Amino acid sequence: MHDVISPVTEEVVATVPSATVEDTDAAVARAHRAFETWRAVSPGDRARLLRRFAAVVDQHNEELAQLEVRNSGHTIGNARWEAGNVRDVLDYSAGAPERLSGRQIPVAGGIDVTFYEPLGVVGIIVPWNFPMPIAGWGFAPALAAGNTVVLKPAELTPLTAIRLGELALEAGLPEGVLTVVPGKGSVVGERFVTHPLVRKVCFTGSTEVGKRIMAGCADQVKRVTLELGGKSANIVFADADLARAAAAAPGAVFDNAGQDCCARSRLLVQASAYDEFMGLLEQSVKAFRCEDPALESAQMGPLISAGQRASVASYVDDDAVLFRGTAPGGAGYWMPPTVLGARSTEDRHWREEIFGPVLSVLRFDDEADAIRMANDTEYGLSGSIWTRDLGRGIRVARGVESGTLSVNSNSSVRYWTPFGGVKQSGLGRELGPDAVAAFCEVKNVYFSTEA
Repeated sequence: MHDVISPVTEEVVATVPSATVEDTDAAVARAHRAFETWRAVSPGDRARLLRRFAAVVDQHNEELAQLEVRNSGHTIGNARWEAGNVRDVLDYSAGAPERLSGRQIPVAGGIDVTFYEPLGVVGIIVPWNFPMPIAGWGFAPALAAGNTVVLKPAELTPLTAIRLGELALEAGLPEGVLTVVPGKGSVVGERFVTHPLVRKVCFTGSTEVGKRIMAGCADQVKRVTLELGGKSANIVFADADLARAAAAAPGAVFDNAGQDCCARSRLLVQASAYDEFMGLLEQSVKAFRCEDPALESAQMGPLISAGQRASVASYVDDDAVLFRGTAPGGAGYWMPPTVLGARSTEDRHWREEIFGPVLSVLRFDDEADAIRMANDTEYGLSGSIWTRDLGRGIRVARGVESGTLSVNSNSSVRYWTPFGGVKQSGLGRELGPDAVAAFCEVKNVYFSTEA
């Protein structure tokens, strides 16, 4: 059994079973048996079941959101969005079964057609920072393609994933089609990697663990999608709307207490606008509301655990602090939003993924300098560019090595557009129009018409 601790109160909010290897094998076996039935469900019926699942999630939005506040310390506003995102991804994916069309390819002497075939059992390993949406990004397109899913939530935050598994059954999905298997990564997650009946693994988490999973999957030539770490750049040019960029910057890095692979944790400000921008940013950071996440006004809650808070604090050198926001005292894993001035791109807080509410700032001179500094990292997940010059926005967006960028915005995720990283930020894409195809094999069949 494993105790789930509230990051807000440090109290036990639930105790959940921790699956063994044998439990995991049994879940995979059930999913494998269910696959033969699920893949044969007609596209229209599979679509209707997914839409029904989406509707049931929508009916339980507030329940799921309140559970997420206790589960992971997310603000209530964020948690409502996250439950809604699961609904939306299910609805979007429900359109795929009836549109998953192959092709007819011209050939001599016959007809050649392709089919999208489901893989089988898909293992999804979900992190603790966004337990609901990242689960949905995996299971919704996988189910739409006709696969069955075994899903391992993070040990720290299993409650909403477990509830989503219950709602799937309530919506009418057959037993074994979506199974939530709580437990340790070293037990359940590792078994997903080694089990021969698990045909694909989707993992979101650290680059270090992702590399081990990729190496393990290689042993069986098993498909893998990896969404890993990030150290995204927020590039502000002097011609930008500085007030708008400064108002948006705290949310871009401090949302979810900075526990976001897409956090714009490296701030690059053009030298000629540095002083003006930093004055505006200080006002925004000090107004950013870090408070009880159950409050409607909360913009940031606590870190997930005492260990994570200690890890984040190890990056903060008081001599580098430019300014801080505020945070509650007492129980809970609180840390104020913190802005650090970097001496160079070699500073540890500039180079490493901190995964907490810490922003590092450096000046740059021109476009070429901004692109060079933004690309001077092993990561490439997300980022932002602020400028009024459309041509510059296009040039810099093409120059920055990142899977997902926004210009004059800090958005990273839309369920109808692709999401994923380059370099050591990951492999493959989630969401968007091609998400379902990532859970399929393309089968080619040739029919001879020769007498």
